[in-house]
Amino acid sequence: MYNKGNLKLHKRFTKFRTIQLPLFITIIALVFVIVILGFDKNKPNSQSGLGFATPKHSNSNLDQSIAQFDPTVQILNGTELIWQIPNSPKSILFLAHGCNGKAANFWDKSVKCEHCVGLPEERAIVLEALARKFAVIAVSSKGKCWSLMKETLIVEGIIKFWVKKHNLESLPVVALGASSGGYFVSMLASKMKFSSIVVMIAEGVFDRIDVTERYPPTLFVHMPKDGRRKKMIDVNVEALRRKGVDVAEVECRELQLSPRFLADRVPGLELKVSVELFDLFREKGFVDKNGYLIDDGRVLPWKEAMNERKVNIPNKLLVSYIQEELNLAFAYHEMTSLQSEQMFNWFETHLR
Repeated sequence: MYNKGNLKLHKRFTKFRTIQLPLFITIIALVFVIVILGFDKNKPNSQSGLGFATPKHSNSNLDQSIAQFDPTVQILNGTELIWQIPNSPKSILFLAHGCNGKAANFWDKSVKCEHCVGLPEERAIVLEALARKFAVIAVSSKGKCWSLMKETLIVEGIIKFWVKKHNLESLPVVALGASSGGYFVSMLASKMKFSSIVVMIAEGVFDRIDVTERYPPTLFVHMPKDGRRKKMIDVNVEALRRKGVDVAEVECRELQLSPRFLADRVPGLELKVSVELFDLFREKGFVDKNGYLIDDGRVLPWKEAMNERKVNIPNKLLVSYIQEELNLAFAYHEMTSLQSEQMFNWFETHLR
């Protein structure tokens, strides 16, 4: 009786195994395919030999970031500075705007900063910095552009005072400057200690300073469509390498416009308006058959065309935002957050 029962149990198990084993193998195979495809879909591509991920064209993910704007505005000896310190900061980022810019461009307008502008590219850089636990400080230049001599001493003093006041002396300091701010940061780095710097859409002032191997690691983020500046950057990259400075570059290429391009990159711009503007640009010949701008956004009479067509933009500040994104799409000379991952990876790999 024991043997017969055993035999029946064995037959049932064999039948169960015959049915379930192929099903089990099929499920495992499906899971494997899904996982592999998922990883492949998100696999980053290297750019400019730095091994950093290719930038995305949309800023929408930043607005869902864990980082939130909470700036403090301060006037120190007649100079405006705006700053924000996240919980448990690991480094300090100094930001230098370009000509006609100001510290208020980096934060959204709020009760704490009524005059803040929150330009799309600037604000995106600050959000990325805060999300990565960088304390951020931006300073406004006295004039239209930065003074490379007197203001370097002023800003150096402001940064050191601010760092000490907030007990951040143990943290490494990095810097990013665009255009006039790029020249300024390259000069400032010869006078105070930075762990690394990013010089954006500028070749720097390396012909005017004494560069040694102690000069901070330097990343050039530039737009090679500006051929004259690219040649000067190439010269400076080679010169810095000969001096023993860790140096690299990231090239920013033109962007293809689409009906939703502006809605994706301009906070607060409705998709309907973005589609209207894209159709208008095509009708006026502002973009070619592939959706690329035929000229710099500063040159194209897109505002006049928009007014003629009576495209409704309720918040006039959005016009400045659109202007910046069109400049960025043409990729000749504009602040960019698209390379934030490369820039912050550069900072983080050189923290000391």
